[in-house]
Amino acid sequence: MTHTDKAVTNQAVSGTNPGHEPDATTARNRWNATDLGLIAVFAALVAGSALIAAIPVGGLGVPITLQTLAVMLTGMALGPGRAFAAVGLYTLLGLAGLPIFSGGRSGLGILAGPSAGYIIAFPLAALAVGWLTTIVLRRTVKYRGLFLFAAAMASSIVLVHSLGVLGMMVNGKLDLSKAFLLDLAYYPGDIIKNVLAVTIALALHKAFPDLLIRRAGVRNNGAVSARKGKAGN
Repeated sequence: MTHTDKAVTNQAVSGTNPGHEPDATTARNRWNATDLGLIAVFAALVAGSALIAAIPVGGLGVPITLQTLAVMLTGMALGPGRAFAAVGLYTLLGLAGLPIFSGGRSGLGILAGPSAGYIIAFPLAALAVGWLTTIVLRRTVKYRGLFLFAAAMASSIVLVHSLGVLGMMVNGKLDLSKAFLLDLAYYPGDIIKNVLAVTIALALHKAFPDLLIRRAGVRNNGAVSARKGKAGN
């Protein structure tokens, strides 16, 4: 094997360019210490959001909190895998007994309450909006904010609200129409919170381009062009 063949083989195995700089189109598949730290930070963010300004709504008392804001922001900031891990970690810790659900509640008993559907939906919603965010970042440049808002609303309606209604029907002993009407009270707040989540997520990605872009395999045209320019010099 010639020196050239060895260089090509080493480059293919390492997944990097000859200068050993990671290509901006290369997605990172393994979590490192930074990823684990982000998972812990965003899990704490979701926990804190559950304890701020919890306002009971309706006869069942399922509160309005900032959790949906934190859940959607986690998905848009971290992508599907890490977001699911962060919100799932929050959920598991709450079920294990830490008082981090709304109103300082905790334990498996929460699954027998009317808000069970919402709590179960949060990790799934983070996963869904994270996945949709990677698609938006890969395929769009203009109107990203609008597409991200649509992704957040779709995830919220399909997962959070649907499972929330199901939870109220099962644990609150309500029929579909009554549970649906109770759930409608959360839509105005969710619209506002999703707008805020998109705004913050766009600011985060602008300030920290590698937060999701490299993991999602999204081309960073500026970085690629700069490297090519240096290579040409």
